[in-house]
Amino acid sequence: MNFPYFLAKRIIFTGTRTFSKLIVRVTIGALALAISAIILSVAILKGFKTEIIDKQRGFFGDVVITKNDLNASYENTPIKLGSKDLQKIKNIPGVQEITPFATKAGIMNVKGEVEGVLLKGIDGTYNQQFLQKNIVKGDTLDFSENAGTQLLISTYLANRLSLEVGDKFIMYFIQEPIRKRPFTIRGIYTTHSEELDKTYVIGSLDLIRRLNDLDDTDVGAYQVRLRSFDSLETTAQRIAAELPLELNASTIVEQMPDIFNWLNMLDMNDNIIFVLMMMVAIINMVSSLLISILERSSMIGVLKALGYANTGIRQVFLYGSLYLIGVGLLAGNLIALSLYLFQTYTHFFALDPSTYYIAYVPMDISWYQVLGLNAAVAVIGLLTLFVPAMLISRISPIKTIQFK
Repeated sequence: MNFPYFLAKRIIFTGTRTFSKLIVRVTIGALALAISAIILSVAILKGFKTEIIDKQRGFFGDVVITKNDLNASYENTPIKLGSKDLQKIKNIPGVQEITPFATKAGIMNVKGEVEGVLLKGIDGTYNQQFLQKNIVKGDTLDFSENAGTQLLISTYLANRLSLEVGDKFIMYFIQEPIRKRPFTIRGIYTTHSEELDKTYVIGSLDLIRRLNDLDDTDVGAYQVRLRSFDSLETTAQRIAAELPLELNASTIVEQMPDIFNWLNMLDMNDNIIFVLMMMVAIINMVSSLLISILERSSMIGVLKALGYANTGIRQVFLYGSLYLIGVGLLAGNLIALSLYLFQTYTHFFALDPSTYYIAYVPMDISWYQVLGLNAAVAVIGLLTLFVPAMLISRISPIKTIQFK
């Protein structure tokens, strides 16, 4: 028989508590609060980072291939890759797709109102899944029809210029000579990213080719989509190794360092929350263990008088602490899981899209992370409790048995 476990079970389930009863409840509550706060903070941070990164990846791709020059304008120097070069890039492990695009600055003229925009031209090979997900009115570009006159604009521009799906207007392109083209609104999208929504409209790559007098194979750049964002750096290096010397492969992190540096700084918040919550839980667990030891000092004295070792007595109280940790973790996980499911399916807790780039609090977490966090809290808690448990060796049997 495991006597320490047997005795701890009798104390927990059939023993009578007096002063320590409230302390035990407070300990369980503090531990439940700690683990739920840690899980939710990790879920929110991961969900937030995933949403922002997916937004940038969906619009710009993971790796962009451009001309290796000092051109800092909105219009990239035209480039072209042969079918063999394109196939080499597609064969690189981790590469999902590669599609051409080009950009050109223009001015929208609608009912006397003007707005400067950047036209991003795409073709039929471009994966419009990201655009489809963000369309609020209308549809994506239809390349089976005359895509040269179709345009996707943001909700911001639609409200700013009082445009709806099906409306027509003229866009001017600043070049020599100045050219103008008619467009029809095919769809209206919103990314909740102020930089994207204020700047970009989506149109046809062939239109930009005609405006710039380019060949049918000339493009402004190539957009490479990867299967996993985790392999970004290594895959980008492999892509660069396959390119001619005059071309350059840059990652989305290099193109938008401010956003990704900001996201990396958010990791510090999770670490701070973890440390603070663990401190609260540890203080309460240590207090509960000390009070339990003092409350049952007579029992400890009797066990010592009967010759029971200090190690076995310490195990009795550590088993009791393990029970409290288990109940606290169970309650905290139920709270965190309930809030996670509630927010995931309802998006009840909202955010200001102009500040956070998303309209609701996103959550994303894996079961491996949940199990890891629970294991970390349990192990740290038990290791910490070994210190106050050493107090048992200092208790005198004679004094405790006589104590009333």
